[in-house]
Amino acid sequence: MYDGVIQDLIDELGQLPGIGPKSAQRIAFHLLDADPEDVRRFAATLVEVKAKVHFCSICGNVTVDAECRICADPRRDLSVLCVVEESKDVVAIERTREFRGRYHVLGGAISPIAGVGPDQLRIKELLQRLQDGAVTEVIIATDPNLEGEATATYLIRMLSPYGLRVSKLASGLPVGGDLEYADEMTLGRAFEGRTTIG
Repeated sequence: MYDGVIQDLIDELGQLPGIGPKSAQRIAFHLLDADPEDVRRFAATLVEVKAKVHFCSICGNVTVDAECRICADPRRDLSVLCVVEESKDVVAIERTREFRGRYHVLGGAISPIAGVGPDQLRIKELLQRLQDGAVTEVIIATDPNLEGEATATYLIRMLSPYGLRVSKLASGLPVGGDLEYADEMTLGRAFEGRTTIG
């Protein structure tokens, strides 16, 4: 549609997750209108992130150090491990301020359609972390979708020989939601996970 580098920029932006063609075009023209110094700083930040950010040697979370700040924190409970799919899940859980253990980031979920099997995930590293016996509980916090459920089922099977307490996050209706808009799976889980109040 556009000439040369403008279309190249739109195409590159369109490769980002959640960015469709119209959003890519809008971002491209925003960058074209932006102050050149702001664009240079943005580009330098992208290059610096790619150069400095890597995965934590313990949990697989993103970090600029050898260990992420959670693994390096001596106040965290070593006996409880929360298994998540991606680093963004760690951020979401940390925002709740409810969990004081440590994490293990798998780096995705089992998805045969996308060609992702257990060997492409950090499951071997998870099992290695359980060898010393310090972990007594594993909380599986995968996404409540087909891939997340497949991953959780696989992990439960792999963890059964370790004699650990294995739990999954409860799932159900969101606060402020309407029953009529809930899908059958969510509503079914809400019934399964109901709690007694009196």
